[in-house]
Amino acid sequence: MSFSLPPINDNPDGGWGPSSSNLPDQFKFKDIPYAPYSKSDKLGRFADWNEATSDTRQTVGMVSAQNTRTGPGGRRREGAQAFGSGTASAFAYFHVEDESSFSLVDNKTAAPRRGGAFVRGRGTARGGAGNYNVRGGAQRGGRGFGGRGGNAQRGRRGWRDWDRNARTRESSVVISPQWSMLEEIEFHRLAKLRLEVDEPENINSYGRLFAYDKTFDRITTKTEKPLQQLDRIKYNTTTSDDPVIQQLVNKNTATIYTTDVILSVLMCAPRSVYPWDIVIVREGNNLFFDKRDGGPFDTVTVNENASDPPQDPPPPNPNNPSEKIPDAPTINSATSLSLEATYVNQNFAFQSVVETSPPPAVDLAHPNPFYGPDETEPLASCGYRYRVFDLSVQDDEDVKICVRTEVDAYLPGAGNPREGHGLVTIRALNEFDPRAPGAGGAPDWRTKLDSQRGAVVATEMKNNSCKLSKWAVQSILAGADLMKIGYVSRSNPRDAARHVILSTASMRPTDFAAQLNVSLNNGWGIVRTVADLCMKMPEGKYVLVKDPNKPLVRLYAIPASSFSGEDEDGEGFEDDEA
Repeated sequence: MSFSLPPINDNPDGGWGPSSSNLPDQFKFKDIPYAPYSKSDKLGRFADWNEATSDTRQTVGMVSAQNTRTGPGGRRREGAQAFGSGTASAFAYFHVEDESSFSLVDNKTAAPRRGGAFVRGRGTARGGAGNYNVRGGAQRGGRGFGGRGGNAQRGRRGWRDWDRNARTRESSVVISPQWSMLEEIEFHRLAKLRLEVDEPENINSYGRLFAYDKTFDRITTKTEKPLQQLDRIKYNTTTSDDPVIQQLVNKNTATIYTTDVILSVLMCAPRSVYPWDIVIVREGNNLFFDKRDGGPFDTVTVNENASDPPQDPPPPNPNNPSEKIPDAPTINSATSLSLEATYVNQNFAFQSVVETSPPPAVDLAHPNPFYGPDETEPLASCGYRYRVFDLSVQDDEDVKICVRTEVDAYLPGAGNPREGHGLVTIRALNEFDPRAPGAGGAPDWRTKLDSQRGAVVATEMKNNSCKLSKWAVQSILAGADLMKIGYVSRSNPRDAARHVILSTASMRPTDFAAQLNVSLNNGWGIVRTVADLCMKMPEGKYVLVKDPNKPLVRLYAIPASSFSGEDEDGEGFEDDEA
């Protein structure tokens, strides 16, 4: 018998194996896409006859490992993307022309089972399985099942369901068709801005300060103190109506004029979730950042940054008059909690100072500029400090911003408050109901505040990141040495009118801002960017609006008569003549 040697392909490139040029096409894997995979990927169920869906038809199909990740028990987790699935679209199965081979097998709804296709969730009340109202919660009568938030249509919710079922917020101001949008800036672009600013120049100070009551530092959950309702006058005047700022404008003190409340919102804009708006007026080479009366600057938010923030009842549908009128806002709705938080903040600041000597009240360089002779109620402890920050980037620039800042008290024995020593800002966090929707997983303060204060603070920093950041920025702008933050809770979770003080924390504003990861350089960069945009525009009135549902802001050019005669709700605008 004869033996013939097979052909031996020499590799001119060196190394092992034949050269790619000598391989036949069937061995080159030509036109075959590459799809990486992970060892943790598994095949899910190709047919699940137990999961009840809105469709009565069940379609059999193979679930690709590149498109589905499985959870415990081989169940598919919606919203989880497999490793390398972005490059494996060529392996995806597309249901195109086999509809004729489809046959209806069963249209009965399977019984809910614990740990199976349904997951126990939060319903609005006790209701029967499959007996749900239009809002996704269970009605009274039995036990309801659903996804997180009481979704009855689908037991398991992924990120797609969250986007679909999330309630859209309304804008803080009605957008008139006469407005023209000039610029749209996403928050991720604002977060990259940086500007270093030197120490400010103190122009003048106004008002009267009382001493902080140090006994509030010794309050614990076992020695709680009732929150009192005190009638005091404290002004929150917008920039253009400030008589001191008008005097500084005549002296050409700065280019931009605003208040610390307005400026802190702009500097902490990337953290904001709720809508807001800032009215910007350009007169000559000067810019004025104003707020609207009754706008979002006059109230305090609650759990704005929580994963499931408090919600208001949906507004009535004008297109469907026969639809049931939504329920009235409860004490745990977003609007009610905001008003309650504002009430708590004001009264805690009024109560935590000593109005009777000793220690004596300290009068700053000038009296309160907003207090008129016709006022009869006593003034609250408040000091206004007008400070100028230099935002110039180049030597030949002269861009300065004058800010009216506020302090609430002074600390006895820490120096002369008239010279800016020992100044204190006072704020308050409020607890409403740890078990209510929108609580953000907050622990019970009465049981955890003394023993696990770190957990309480961490939860508040997560749920109220924007609010706490604005407080820290306001304290730094005012040059305060200390921040006093009170922990105020309801006497009864179902009573929003009576509160008790459980504790008070002291911290330095710069240290607190570092804990919150607040960058003042980023904030000043945002302010300078917005100012440059407005300076490029002609003289007139503009409004910077935070989108209610997206992380971006829009700059509109508006008629000069806008917001000059708003309605009682503070949401309307005058119809301007063309």
